[in-house]
Amino acid sequence: MVKAVVGEETQLKLAEDRLEQSSTAVQVGLLVGKLSSSLDRGFAFDLVPTPPNDAGEPACSVVEPARDDKRKGFKPKSQPSDSSSLSIDKDWVAEHARQVSRMLVGGMKVVGIYIWASDSAFKNSNIVLCQTVMGVAKAAPLSESDWDERLLIHICYSPRRWTCRNCAVASNITSSSLRPCDFKMGRVLNSLQRFRCMYNFDIRLPIFHKNSSNLQTVTEALRHGISVHAKDLKSAKAMIDGNLVVNNDLCTSDGLHEVELLLPFMKDTEACSQKDTAGILDLSGSVCSFAYLNPKEPISQAVADIKDDIITSLQSRLDIICDEADGEAVTTETSGQQAKDGADTQEARDGISSETPASHIVLQSFRSVRDVMF
Repeated sequence: MVKAVVGEETQLKLAEDRLEQSSTAVQVGLLVGKLSSSLDRGFAFDLVPTPPNDAGEPACSVVEPARDDKRKGFKPKSQPSDSSSLSIDKDWVAEHARQVSRMLVGGMKVVGIYIWASDSAFKNSNIVLCQTVMGVAKAAPLSESDWDERLLIHICYSPRRWTCRNCAVASNITSSSLRPCDFKMGRVLNSLQRFRCMYNFDIRLPIFHKNSSNLQTVTEALRHGISVHAKDLKSAKAMIDGNLVVNNDLCTSDGLHEVELLLPFMKDTEACSQKDTAGILDLSGSVCSFAYLNPKEPISQAVADIKDDIITSLQSRLDIICDEADGEAVTTETSGQQAKDGADTQEARDGISSETPASHIVLQSFRSVRDVMF
């Protein structure tokens, strides 16, 4: 459980100045930082405002209570200022979190949200704020053993103050879902230690015969292959600057530290019978992964962050390719149907057509040598 949060003073003050100069009444965005289980502490590195949605509407707005002044002879009275609340496009904020989480380096995550709003609007919107935090937690999970809490920072402009709360995301939303959390600012980023790993991967996926019952699209096969590779990567030993990592070691030197992962030999291919396979799809390449560590955390945490970053990078690249392929397919479909010829019939039988995104093609269709770019 996070008992205290330290914010990066330089970045958060710049964000506060931007909010003040924008003259906006309300704003919602993502909180980028880190939650440390070994220190029971959270770190807030920066604030990322959620942009307007596809319709150009802001992700958050203030809702004023409706006035019932239609009755004859009724003299409307001014509504109290403490009755306003917040309306948040929760799905759009979650999608923003999903996109941002793809681009962050190891150890830095979307750990919650921030809200720039008046004190009254914030207090009247606990439910929608918790729902937004839970949507972000689902869209941008921290790790396989996910935390059951996220952070919610409220920046009040009258009077000006910062407050932080823990939001429980593993239970139903109740009045106790938000809990106060100590918050202070300091110089955090300058003290972080840097780690880099150039990781070369080689994932081999069996292509089964066409009559096999194990039919998979390219996307399904790649996701499965990455998940299998991730299990092996989790158990890999690590060396930092040429020294084998011991779990409780602390890093006492400054500068950039080089990480090397030692995987078991030939552990990335699932065993399968030769008579069931028609070929192998080989996915290889390199991932340059970075991680940043608090000096009080053990080196093993940097290794875990590096491993998570590598797997996240592989999964995110696959997601981006699939999103682009699906988008191109929709564009092709809406631009009009193209003329079909006799060759299309054979392509359809093989699971391949000119209008089928590569990510949706059945893997068994690749029975001959083909170049697939990823």
